[in-house]
Amino acid sequence: MKYIGYAINGMVMGAALFALPAAAAESVDKYPSRPIRVMGQGVGSTADYLSRYIGQKLTERWGQAVVVDNRAGAGGTLSAEVVAKAAPDGYSLVMGHAGPMVSAVPLYPNRGYDPLKDFSPITKTTTGVTVLVLHPSVPAKNVQELIALSKQKPLSYASAGNGTISHLTGELFKQVAKVDIQHIPYKSAGFALTSILSGETQISFLSPITAHAQLKTGKVRALAVSGKERFPGAPDIPSATEAGIPGMVAELWFGLFTTAGVPKPIVDKLHREITGILNTQDVRDGLLQRGAIASPSTPAELQAFVKSELEKWTPIIKAAGIKAD
Repeated sequence: MKYIGYAINGMVMGAALFALPAAAAESVDKYPSRPIRVMGQGVGSTADYLSRYIGQKLTERWGQAVVVDNRAGAGGTLSAEVVAKAAPDGYSLVMGHAGPMVSAVPLYPNRGYDPLKDFSPITKTTTGVTVLVLHPSVPAKNVQELIALSKQKPLSYASAGNGTISHLTGELFKQVAKVDIQHIPYKSAGFALTSILSGETQISFLSPITAHAQLKTGKVRALAVSGKERFPGAPDIPSATEAGIPGMVAELWFGLFTTAGVPKPIVDKLHREITGILNTQDVRDGLLQRGAIASPSTPAELQAFVKSELEKWTPIIKAAGIKAD
């Protein structure tokens, strides 16, 4: 049996992984009989938060540990590749999103996996928006003032990495606002937020979950959300339409996937348990307070959604000349 330890928030957690040979299929009634690993994309990111939040609820239901393993960098492809190449036993999951499952296709041709072929989709977990946030020192009280300021002095925006929704929303903002701000990619949303807090960059497009605490304490200032209407999870922030940039509409979504070839009864059990968690009122209320809408789906719906996102964003990324710099 192989033993792997993970350092999470300063604590070392161990997980017994790959205890069964690939050929030894586990019966669904015994699953899970050992810890489950969920791959995130960096401490402080929304993927990290959702992995821990849902993982804790699974632990409470099953009495089996769920270990979050963060692999930041390369637009989330590092964590996705681990799961794509894992044993098909249902003990490795990834919190997928637009970065590793969509943008990675045109941006990282050598990523080592196909988002439509190398994963078994389980369920979409949440949907939401990004928030245009500023360092408090930036003298712009609304989006129009920010646009005017960007034409007077060089400004930069931090993203969670090339091809992530924070990057794509930033490029969308540049197009609709007709401004030229410099893109600075980081390994994860947590690092992008740190760059704003330190003043290294001035602007970012972050999930309300990532920026939740800093928005409440005023350490960052929000100007708009990337939607046509105000977002229920952040009702005090103007919509892109209200802010005068109606074209800046981008959905932030997350979903859980496991390795292709995992037996259907185990995928079905994961789906049943996770959607059951997402459909409980306390979880829905808790996620909304943090800035996300619980959005459970069927595996087939998640697969079809990823396919539609690939068809939507791939030509946009190519036409815009976005590179994995």
